[in-house]
Amino acid sequence: MRIQRFFLSPWQRPAVILYLLLSAASSHGQVQDQPRQMAWLDEAMAQSVEDFNLPSLSVAVVHDGHVIWSQSYGETIAGSGDKATPSTLYAVASNTKAFTSAALAQLVDEGKLDWDDRVQEHLPWFELYNPYVTSELRVRDLLCHRSGLATFSGDLLWYGTQWSSKEILEKAKHLEPTTAFRTQFGYQNLMFMAAGEIIEVVSEKPWKTYIEQAFLEPIGMTSSVLSTNELQDRSHVAAPHNELASGIQTPIEWINWDNMAPAGALISSAEEMAKWMIVQLDSGRTATDTLWTPSQTHEMWTMHTPIPVSSWYQNMLPSMHFRGYGLGWELYDLHGRKVVAHSGGYDGMISRQVLVPEEKLGIIVLTNANTSVPWGWGHDVLNVLLSGDRQTPVMDFLLESKREEPAERALAEEKLIASRIPEAPTSLTLSDYIGTYSDLMYGDVRISVANDTLQFEFEPTPLFRGTLEHWHFDTFRLHWGTQMMLPKGMAHFDLNMKGQVKSLDFDVPNPDFDFTELHFIKQSTEQ
Repeated sequence: MRIQRFFLSPWQRPAVILYLLLSAASSHGQVQDQPRQMAWLDEAMAQSVEDFNLPSLSVAVVHDGHVIWSQSYGETIAGSGDKATPSTLYAVASNTKAFTSAALAQLVDEGKLDWDDRVQEHLPWFELYNPYVTSELRVRDLLCHRSGLATFSGDLLWYGTQWSSKEILEKAKHLEPTTAFRTQFGYQNLMFMAAGEIIEVVSEKPWKTYIEQAFLEPIGMTSSVLSTNELQDRSHVAAPHNELASGIQTPIEWINWDNMAPAGALISSAEEMAKWMIVQLDSGRTATDTLWTPSQTHEMWTMHTPIPVSSWYQNMLPSMHFRGYGLGWELYDLHGRKVVAHSGGYDGMISRQVLVPEEKLGIIVLTNANTSVPWGWGHDVLNVLLSGDRQTPVMDFLLESKREEPAERALAEEKLIASRIPEAPTSLTLSDYIGTYSDLMYGDVRISVANDTLQFEFEPTPLFRGTLEHWHFDTFRLHWGTQMMLPKGMAHFDLNMKGQVKSLDFDVPNPDFDFTELHFIKQSTEQ
């Protein structure tokens, strides 16, 4: 069954009438179902904004080279009254990766690069965890998450730091692998940063300039930007939000991602991402130009790294038979069609982009909250668009999980408190913990005392500061001093045989940043 076309936006009503008149002659009476499909999807998405307590949600659907539906719900800032529209800008984060892949595809088309070039041919200074992997790493390896490093490994090097992309990548040699090279999937932002460095070397242009000239300008993405520094020049921008334990969505500050731009810096709208999807679905063609060849689309949409189909996917989406990753794109099948997709996760903003090439169909879902709703709709909306089925198994699962979250958080807190050893004093006085602690790869953390409380500050990352509340013995509970998405954590001081503080380790359970990769040694103390 082919995609059922429908329109929604009020300002497109003349186009709706024209479309219905034209299609009535060829659809053999099926047109009557389309308004009901349209109304149902609109109502369901509006309801999800309410159910999941979202500040806003923006959506666009393209089919056969046209935007057939775009709609927005909610507000750019919760409680402000400023309504989101399809032109409202959101961080699309890792949806930027496809732009970096397409830039390399262009350079391959131009004969300036080959997918199988050794990375060190272009970046002789770039090293990973052993000489073989360093030497054998190819350009395509950078884009398909098979380096051997764990998912998000090394992300603490770029997040909120002042280091340049090159300075960050020079530190990557200290990261330890968790799997053998080219054997398993491990999602890697650092490798896309290295890809951006190659683009700069080969094109002799900054990555940002290259992407603007090669894609944003010819596609007509004139409002989109590649740095938070340019947001002051844009009139309609959504604010990122974090949901407090009370359930209130509160705006948080934009975090600059310039140092990892090739992996996630793009800020765009549903309206302009729709233009990008149309070009993708036409293998790089615009109305006046060919940005890359169909053979490069094939290369980017070919599986390079398989990903197991988990039992959760088998139960929730039984029409999914394979999963994997190409070059800057996720790949899987649903409803008998190959799907090319990607998610984006920024502080307080989540997005999902889904392409169904054989149907010339694309969907983009953007929101300004930390939520899985775009990911859920990215799967479930295909039920409506491909088969007319109004079942939403993923969204139903997410809503049930959302309703259970408060009880689960309370239970987790109860278990944590129960694990605390009461009246277990510190081994030393608070002043004995004061000092500078250094990690070979990351740098320094400074511990001080104020108001009879330990204070911490991660020197490379000004966002990472706060207090350490004594928990038991030499373990302290970490409380952030800035409002952001990271939860509370733990800090533990280890002592040497002389009873002196030797080292400091942090554990902040979260899906994005692995604090256990860092081990801080106390400086200027006799050990």
